[in-house]
Amino acid sequence: MADYSNGKWQEDEELDEILWEIEAEKGEGSRSDDPAPDITQRGRLTEEQRQRNKRASVLREILDYIVTLAVVAGVVFLLNSSVLINARIPSESMEPTIEKGNQIFGSRITYRFHDPRRFDIIIFRYPDDESQFFIKRVIGLPGETVVIDSGAVYINGDPTPLDDSYVAEPWGMFEEPMVFEVPEGCYFVMGDNRNHSNDSRYWNNHFVAEDKILGKAVVRYWPVWEIKLFRYTPPSEE
Repeated sequence: MADYSNGKWQEDEELDEILWEIEAEKGEGSRSDDPAPDITQRGRLTEEQRQRNKRASVLREILDYIVTLAVVAGVVFLLNSSVLINARIPSESMEPTIEKGNQIFGSRITYRFHDPRRFDIIIFRYPDDESQFFIKRVIGLPGETVVIDSGAVYINGDPTPLDDSYVAEPWGMFEEPMVFEVPEGCYFVMGDNRNHSNDSRYWNNHFVAEDKILGKAVVRYWPVWEIKLFRYTPPSEE
């Protein structure tokens, strides 16, 4: 018979209680309703998520391109309609300054700040057919008298002809003297290639109205190896 004197019974009872708690914890773990994780399934779901993320990334990138192109197109349209003129030169009438096939930018805003000046190169609506755009150099200003005689241009009776250092060759040696009275608000223009230019000398409507001027030619950007700013520099006096 067991001897439970001296607290032996109490010690055995405490030991049994500890063992019972351990067994109970093991039992709860074995009775769990949660299935064991399927490592293969979990890996497959992760791969599917990666594919979804990849597709979403591609779509975001495409959307970014579309938004960027839309912004660029909008800026170009705004600049071209209100700030710049992009023009391709279809003829040789402005050679050697601007050659056939050159592409240029013109400024639409320059003449908001001042009137066109003599020797400016302007883009305008052709007076005899306003659906066409022409590019020429300003020669006569509003209210002036322009006389062309023996290949030279005279303004308001000044005996000194206008500078024509930008003209490539002698011109008009066989033309009769021509006289033009430039109306107010209008300009007399000529091409730099004087022997091969359809300009104010020959039009039915000889003058370009100020409100038909679209802008001032600023820079040739094509061909890129011939980039050039259009600035008239008078010849130095020695």
